[in-house]
Amino acid sequence: MGGLLKSSVAKKFAMALSGLFLVLFLAQHFTINLTSVISPDTFNEISHFMGTNFLVQAILQPILILGVIFHFIMGFVLEIQNRNARVKSYVKYNGSANSSWMSRNMIYSGAVVLAFLGLHFYDFWVPELVHKYIESHPADATRYYGELVAKFVSPVRTGLYVVSFVFLMLHLLHGFSSSFQSMGIRNKYSEGIRKFTVGYAIIIPLGFIFIALFHYFNNL
Repeated sequence: MGGLLKSSVAKKFAMALSGLFLVLFLAQHFTINLTSVISPDTFNEISHFMGTNFLVQAILQPILILGVIFHFIMGFVLEIQNRNARVKSYVKYNGSANSSWMSRNMIYSGAVVLAFLGLHFYDFWVPELVHKYIESHPADATRYYGELVAKFVSPVRTGLYVVSFVFLMLHLLHGFSSSFQSMGIRNKYSEGIRKFTVGYAIIIPLGFIFIALFHYFNNL
């Protein structure tokens, strides 16, 4: 039992670390995308740098993809493990008495976020690979803004992005805060950390929604 407990704690710790890593990436991704609203030229410059820099392409990008895969696989593993370990001897189990709706449904919000990431990779990462390595187009530092805006012409696709970021918000509202608890961080700064994570979980997804809607209505 002790070994299983240690294994479970290690899994939660590893998942928390991978989650924090993805949160940092999310902030960086949001910052870059926000420049598309402020200055298309700046967005093109940053995107071109990210798309051609060896460190980003050969090292950071594979680490990011592995981090996404690891985080979601570990999430599903822990969810299955928790469900199998749940006591079933009660006449009626009232989960809402001991946990929030978000904490009980992380597996579902995570599944939606994972599906969104699949759409996002299909929209941006795959075309980038095709453009550079299959069709072998010459470098064009001005193409990124137009490619981004084109993704938000369709109201259906824009709506999918908006709904996905709502689910990302729900996922972050519980996951971001609980990651610090999983890492054993409980001190006088815990309340401040909790408030920061709540603010982050609301502001960043709303920011992405604003960017998507801005480009959609700007296309009309």
